[in-house]
Amino acid sequence: MDSELAALESKIEQVIALVHQLRAENEVLKNQMAAAEAERLHLRRTMTAARERLEALTDRVPEDI
Repeated sequence: MDSELAALESKIEQVIALVHQLRAENEVLKNQMAAAEAERLHLRRTMTAARERLEALTDRVPEDI
């Protein structure tokens, strides 16, 4: 009986350690996702600005060239 309880206790400790590890990994992944989303938004704004500049330049080019 004592050995069964000790084995169960060991397994519970392993599960608790795994839960802590997964929570830490989850936090890292959340931070990485937030950083990637911020980068995506930055790149989208940069592309929009570049497109607007190109459109403005093409509007200034004479059509009869």
